[in-house]
Amino acid sequence: MQGSLLRFYVHESQRCHGRLVWEWLLEQANQMGIRGGSAFRAMAGFGRHHQLHEAHFVELAGTLTIEVEFIVTADEAQRLIDLIHREKIRVFFAHVPAHFGVINPDAQDPPSLAPGP
Repeated sequence: MQGSLLRFYVHESQRCHGRLVWEWLLEQANQMGIRGGSAFRAMAGFGRHHQLHEAHFVELAGTLTIEVEFIVTADEAQRLIDLIHREKIRVFFAHVPAHFGVINPDAQDPPSLAPGP
């Protein structure tokens, strides 16, 4: 299938409607019928201010990034982006074309990355 990888980068302590933004994003996408989403906590990184943040035992909570990603159709991506815009949530995102599917070891023909008919 053709679609896209929609990835959001949020601060781990960023909130929306009393909820952590990464949790809110997953919940909203689930309610929209998006097939799946994941959130990942960064080990280290830097942003536009070029300050390096790293996960240490004594690190203060909330300084690292959570990456929230979805593999979506064009319509699903636009609906989720529109919702975030309506809710006035400031969030950095990446939207990249993607070819996706399921590899089934029981299938006779392996999946192909070649364009379909």
